[in-house]
Amino acid sequence: MSTHPLAEVFGFPTDNLSATAERYRTNRLCPYNNRVPSCTKDKANDPLGVCSIFDGEEPVITCPVRFRQDWLIAEDAAQFFFPSETRWTSLTEVRLSDRHGRSAGNIDVVIVAHDQNGKVIDFGTLEVQAVYISGNVRLPFAEYMGDRQRNSAMDWRGEQYWPRPDYLSSSRKRLMPQLIYKGGILAGWGKKQAVAVQRPFFDTLPELQEVSPAQADLAWMLYDLKLDPVQNRYQLVHSRTVYTSFDAAVRRITTAEAGPLGAKGIEIDKELSM
Repeated sequence: MSTHPLAEVFGFPTDNLSATAERYRTNRLCPYNNRVPSCTKDKANDPLGVCSIFDGEEPVITCPVRFRQDWLIAEDAAQFFFPSETRWTSLTEVRLSDRHGRSAGNIDVVIVAHDQNGKVIDFGTLEVQAVYISGNVRLPFAEYMGDRQRNSAMDWRGEQYWPRPDYLSSSRKRLMPQLIYKGGILAGWGKKQAVAVQRPFFDTLPELQEVSPAQADLAWMLYDLKLDPVQNRYQLVHSRTVYTSFDAAVRRITTAEAGPLGAKGIEIDKELSM
């Protein structure tokens, strides 16, 4: 298990103290295609520049912008949405409205197919889900940033509120409400959807029934972070894509499996009186 809770700070491993890494940290820059050059996570004027934390020895992405490295997710989604050789581009934070004109929230990334004259001919949507954290990540972040040389390999064990990934909250409180509401509108339009998550996050979901890519209207694009020892940087790597039906996947994830009524379920042992 890593003794350092933080895997990446402003885009670089904590023990990467190269001139480039230090420039990003000093200027609080985001190397992963944020909407502005600076990191804006948590607070724009005091950003929490943690891209990923360690869960044991594995880096876990905690910032959705981290998935935008090299726009690999957009390329992978476009391959699912459109025939090969399709011209496409991507838009971020696109507002979605329901039939009454009320906001249904923003779509993380819309992949737009267009003809040679720039006319839109189709689109698909991509939701990106990082992992919520339980515990406190700002304390070790502040400690590290206070003296990066000394704290590049700090031992945070024994400190209170060690930050850990909260996969359950990430799926139930964030991902699924978005899929049900925004995804329901898009499914009603007959549009394909994709979800980009890290592989360990997907592994915590119920097993989903897979279909062929041609039959699928929802693709789960799974990624890992792999350390490049030469550059001493983590690279976003596509692990695999799981193709599913939108309706079946949402129903499977949101339906709890009932156990036996009794000691492991609900126990009613008092008489009711009128």
